[in-house]
Amino acid sequence: MKEFLGKKTLLVGDVGSGKTSFLAEFLKYLIENNYSDDVTVIDIAPARIQGIGGAIRDYTDYVSRIRYLRSERIWAPRLIGKNREEVLRYAEENRTNIEPLIDVYLSNPSRILLMNDLTIYLHAGDVERVLELMNTAETFMATAYEGIRLEEDKNSGITERERRLLNILKEKADIVKKF
Repeated sequence: MKEFLGKKTLLVGDVGSGKTSFLAEFLKYLIENNYSDDVTVIDIAPARIQGIGGAIRDYTDYVSRIRYLRSERIWAPRLIGKNREEVLRYAEENRTNIEPLIDVYLSNPSRILLMNDLTIYLHAGDVERVLELMNTAETFMATAYEGIRLEEDKNSGITERERRLLNILKEKADIVKKF
């Protein structure tokens, strides 16, 4: 796990591939190696739905030992939106609920930033803000959906947007670990 310190890392893969479990293991490593005061987690994963998703706090109680930022109002747009308009509305509501978490971090950054389910923000958010997060943190690690199980987006365009913006982030990352 030491090899991820000082690096910008994206953990990419399909749903259920182990990305969040790996992020939780990295968090455990950080705490066991006395980095607790240096860590912030921005957890923007929707609540578990249809066996998909889930907060990092569902994987480890180590979140109680670091600065943990989460909104309880994060949706899975492709899974709960019934049509194009609903998918886009949920994506926009997510962006509105995630931006204050980003602002909290940027106003008082820690050396290490972990993000769970970064791609939820990419549905409607600004990739430049994510790049700012990556550049502000000395160590950055985030999970990002990349797969086929959630391709159907009811013609909202969020799947294509997510892919395009994730590719920009992958270009800037030091490590892209595929699951």
